[in-house]
Amino acid sequence: MTRILLSTLSLFFCTFLCAQARPPLQQMEVDVVYLASDYLEGRETGTKGEQLAAEYIAWRFAALGLQPKGDNGSWYNEFEFNYNPNPHGTEGAGVTRVGRNVVAYLDNGAATTVVIGAHYDHLGYGGFGSLYTGEPAIHNGADDNASGVAVLLYLAEKLKEDHNARQNNYLFMAFSGEELGLVGSKKWVAAPTIDLGTVNYMFNMDMVGRLNEEKSLAVNGVGTSPAWVTALESVKVGGIQTRTTASGVGPSDHTSFYLQNIPVLHFFSGQHSHYHKPSDDSEKINFTGMLAVSDFMLAIIEKLDGSGRLAFTATKNEDDGREAAAFKVTLGVMPDYVYGGTGMRIDSVIEGRPGQVAGLQNGDVILQIGDVEVGDIYDYMDGLAKYKKGDKAPVKVKRGEEEVVVEVTF
Repeated sequence: MTRILLSTLSLFFCTFLCAQARPPLQQMEVDVVYLASDYLEGRETGTKGEQLAAEYIAWRFAALGLQPKGDNGSWYNEFEFNYNPNPHGTEGAGVTRVGRNVVAYLDNGAATTVVIGAHYDHLGYGGFGSLYTGEPAIHNGADDNASGVAVLLYLAEKLKEDHNARQNNYLFMAFSGEELGLVGSKKWVAAPTIDLGTVNYMFNMDMVGRLNEEKSLAVNGVGTSPAWVTALESVKVGGIQTRTTASGVGPSDHTSFYLQNIPVLHFFSGQHSHYHKPSDDSEKINFTGMLAVSDFMLAIIEKLDGSGRLAFTATKNEDDGREAAAFKVTLGVMPDYVYGGTGMRIDSVIEGRPGQVAGLQNGDVILQIGDVEVGDIYDYMDGLAKYKKGDKAPVKVKRGEEEVVVEVTF
């Protein structure tokens, strides 16, 4: 699908917004296509594109009949930050910008509130955080994270009418500043617009638009409450298979809540070769998969309804206490984080890097690096740690039903 041009949006925008209720799948497509259009110029925090996205999300919240829960009775929770596009994020010299979280509330008269969040900002024309090496270009962020916002809006609509999930209130929050270091969620928990002590638990959707054929969904944070494992094991929706990690700390907004001793779950459908590139566009989204993820999450919420306040447990930052080895070389591949088999499956091979030069391919499963057998991503990093730049190493992979050995020069 060709990117939506400004002229096309001007012609059809009113039609989209003024339409009556649509089937959920169609509404998800509308939400993602608009948020990931060139018109919003990549939704970088503190820019006009971010403001347009925020206004759209607020409009959708209002249309669903939710209450504004931002600053002073508005939809927006604004925050100032020091913008400096360098590897140190927002610290140091820079310019002052204003970002905005979009916050809505569903009041069921309950004693506790569930926070459901997703970040809506992205990388603008690239800059720090982009993996694209060409000239500046709009990074539309369809999967990262228009997909999460569309699921957020779907859950808001469903929970508004769900009689099986009335024992909590719900705070729906579209965060900004996530790409700059969780700035928006950090600012909100530091000065929340509801009593933070009433928050029961938090769900975070970040990149849920690329569910694979195996329907593998990463669910992170299951160690933050003893309630999670039982709930996840009992929910069977849409053939979804979960890959879980325990830690409540990760590179997304649930971390800000975990650090406030709030149980969290982070939902993630996996890494891909379009991550943080201009090619992360809406035609690549698996909307049927998004709907399955949404219904899976809704089933967890319903399962826990009436269970009272969830107990919080602290977790180690590394699951099972194992630390990742330090290494000075790389194959130049993106791991498939939702792969559940033996080895480390390659999601994508980066052009011009050692793996691609040696002949590694997307979908290869790395079984051995030198004399190190690779059972998981930690073994993979252990293998890399044995080499320095200029070294050569045999790498054994499973490709389809065959085992192949290539020689890599780091």
